[in-house]
Amino acid sequence: MNVTLQGKPVELEGVQPKVGTQAPEFTLNDLQDQAHSLKNLIQKPLIISVVPDINTSVCALQTRRFNGEAASIDEVNFVTVSNNTKEEQAAWCGAEGVEMTMLSDAEGNFGKSYGLLIPEMNRLARAIFVVNQAGEIVYEEIVAEIATEPDYIKALEAAKALV
Repeated sequence: MNVTLQGKPVELEGVQPKVGTQAPEFTLNDLQDQAHSLKNLIQKPLIISVVPDINTSVCALQTRRFNGEAASIDEVNFVTVSNNTKEEQAAWCGAEGVEMTMLSDAEGNFGKSYGLLIPEMNRLARAIFVVNQAGEIVYEEIVAEIATEPDYIKALEAAKALV
């Protein structure tokens, strides 16, 4: 699959999971080095917000938006996954006052499992997945132009429909 970055095509490595399929299992660490797996996160409906680099403007907007939503919707779990190290994520969260679950995919394992890794940049594509409590993907968006924001409303509606 190809997406674009500021109009330039870039190729994603692997196969992207689709609606109606089981979400690939993963285990990633948060800012406190606590491991989070898909299995543990789907105790409630789950929104996985994927950003390439937390230190860029669109990624910051996306993360702040979902952080705000997470504070007001207790019935849904929210996580943000980026390639940044946990130290980079912690510094950004501290500066922005963001207190949501940030998961580091610095090794690229999540990116490979979800077909979101852009090998030439060693970054993740921008995406959102909504996963139900059975581990099935009920909504997915891989943003066609990495430099643009995803459709927050559709993702939130999909998650709220599971509550």
